[in-house]
Amino acid sequence: MATQFYLEFEKPIVELEKKIEELNALSNEGLDIASDIETLEGRVEEMRADIFSNLSRWQTAQVARHINRPFTLDYIGHIFTEFVELHGDRNFGDDHAIVGGVARFDDQPVMVIGHQKGRTTKEKVFRNFGMPNPEGYRKALRLMQMAEQFKLPVITFVDTPGAYPGIGAEERGQAEAIARNLREMAGLKTPIIVCITGEGGSGGALAIAVGDRILMLEHSVYAVISPEGCAAILWSDGTKGAQAAEALKPTANDIIKLGVIDEIIKEPVGGAHRDHEATAKNLKEAISRKLAELNKLSDDELVEQRYKKFRAMSRFIE
Repeated sequence: MATQFYLEFEKPIVELEKKIEELNALSNEGLDIASDIETLEGRVEEMRADIFSNLSRWQTAQVARHINRPFTLDYIGHIFTEFVELHGDRNFGDDHAIVGGVARFDDQPVMVIGHQKGRTTKEKVFRNFGMPNPEGYRKALRLMQMAEQFKLPVITFVDTPGAYPGIGAEERGQAEAIARNLREMAGLKTPIIVCITGEGGSGGALAIAVGDRILMLEHSVYAVISPEGCAAILWSDGTKGAQAAEALKPTANDIIKLGVIDEIIKEPVGGAHRDHEATAKNLKEAISRKLAELNKLSDDELVEQRYKKFRAMSRFIE
């Protein structure tokens, strides 16, 4: 686990935890203060539960980006076995912002694909901050087509601020790569389960998020643009991210009302970054249920239901 990192709204909890550490040190010196420590620990848990049950949309976006939040490779380690990573798009190169390969989900062979961020500065640069280039999406598509050929369900993990907007990415066809993935995933004749685990940013997320069942962790976000990007466009002021987040309504509770996702997956109290194993366990249980449903459908039924699902995603106000 990386070094503990606290968000601004968690500071009251941090202060209490420091007091508990001080009391524990005194307790080690022979003072009988176990009851005081227990009382403070109870207050910390109550405070954490209260804070995380009343997060604003902007605070939820901050939790979704938490540096200690589990990433795709963390989930792969907890949920799957016999994972073999596959590299390259067979055209330009290997994009480290997207990882993928074959694995076993319980006893069933599957194809796993997901965005991968980094925690240290070196890892962040290596993973391009989780922002794929076109070759990343082409690698993902290559693996999905392989999955279709060998009748392997596809499970994707979405966690990106968006596709990389660099000049090289545009020259190599970023928009085309994303558009092709959308088209091909819509007609892929194998079950697709999508897990939005952190940031679901714009087409960069959607390029691996066209699926039969879409799961979303409780404190993740999913929107056409980041709050800061939205604020920069609307008000020419990227510091108004909190205001933009309220307008975007990117949280799981907002998104499920639009029919964009199918289920919200609970996180441990305090967020997924506090307990990777418990979060992965909750996600695995949901994936197992959804996969059992999809395994009963024929290829044609999968494609037809997927088409109807995405065609129905809209709400109108007159």
